[in-house]
Amino acid sequence: MSNQIIGKVDYITVLLYAILVLLGWSTIYSTTVPIDGTSMFDFSATYGRQLTFIGVTIPIIFIILLLESKTFERLSFVFYLIGIIMLLGLFVFGSTVKGQTNWYKFGGFGLQPSEFVKTAVALLLSKFLSYNQVNLKSKNQVLIAFAIIGLPILLILAQPDMGSAMIFVALFFVLHRFGLTAWFLISGFAAIILFFLALNFNPYYVIGFLLLVLIIIVATSKKIKRTLIPLSVLWVIISGFVLFSNTLYNSLEPHQKDRIDVVLGKEVNLKKEGYNLNQSKIAIGSGGWFGKGFLEGTQTKGGFVPEQHTDYIFTTIGEEWGFIGTLTVIGLFLALFFRILYLAERQKTKFAKVYGYCLVTYLFIHFFVNIAMLIGLFPTIGVPLPFFSYGGSSLIAFTIMLFIFVKLDANQVNEW
Repeated sequence: MSNQIIGKVDYITVLLYAILVLLGWSTIYSTTVPIDGTSMFDFSATYGRQLTFIGVTIPIIFIILLLESKTFERLSFVFYLIGIIMLLGLFVFGSTVKGQTNWYKFGGFGLQPSEFVKTAVALLLSKFLSYNQVNLKSKNQVLIAFAIIGLPILLILAQPDMGSAMIFVALFFVLHRFGLTAWFLISGFAAIILFFLALNFNPYYVIGFLLLVLIIIVATSKKIKRTLIPLSVLWVIISGFVLFSNTLYNSLEPHQKDRIDVVLGKEVNLKKEGYNLNQSKIAIGSGGWFGKGFLEGTQTKGGFVPEQHTDYIFTTIGEEWGFIGTLTVIGLFLALFFRILYLAERQKTKFAKVYGYCLVTYLFIHFFVNIAMLIGLFPTIGVPLPFFSYGGSSLIAFTIMLFIFVKLDANQVNEW
């Protein structure tokens, strides 16, 4: 039975995963190895610990592949409940790192529950959407789907960890793929645009401009009586949101405001709040077309880029392997994303299909936001690059998430 399942595994996905993990480890090695050099099997070093985490994933992969595929669907609520309990436990037993209480500490190792809760949420959401009667047209069904995603978001925001919370919000794209009206996505994008407009301009100017738009719409509409009241109510709601945006911004911690200011292009101190982004751009730009070579990055070896082995690890690729190297890595990620989408579309069970879309959404939003942070298109919010950034929780959680789908694909059940 085990040989049959392993024989059906999609080896293209497995190969892409293995290449990304190995490239990630070599990049961590290059970023953290001392100039005088030490053994690559020094398990007290950062790259040595990452090698240990990679070793831990190997038995986990085999366990997942040997489990009955229906296990993940049957126990989806149990996994979700365990995840919520782990998030709640942080408020009692969690350790605070950089102002965020989002880690459990065990000696020299740490565990970040939010990384594993992503899989639990994807499983339960897939289970819910796989019911035949669910099509996200009923308000009650929409509310249940929102609750599955929203509960962990609220608990993570309370830590506070805005970066991890934002990852869960991306699942609304999955809901849209399986029947949720586009109005929710449009509203979300509009809220983001209004938020930044309110910070860049006087909020009353923004409200006045929206009022002018409202007047133009009403004046040119042939159904004034039908549109006047709902548009007026919408303008009041939007105006309130614009005013609230400034209140929300002013309630943020100074370092959070600084990160937003950097993205908005406001004048920043390059030795303080603008330092990380500026050094990131310098490191990537210095790589040119072909890079400086493995272990030859001067910005990397000089330690000029903070957190380079975690959030800013892509800068090492840019400096050492240049534009060609970054394109290669981006190409590998895109190949993985498209492969998962292809496999998701061929699934014979709706549960597996929805889960595949959850998986690719998680991976893509991590990939996109991490790279966008490095070039100033997004605030620095601590989102790791999948399979590259240092960290056991991240690597193991992404591996579990991916190989559950590999298992579901290998066990194509003739249902749905």
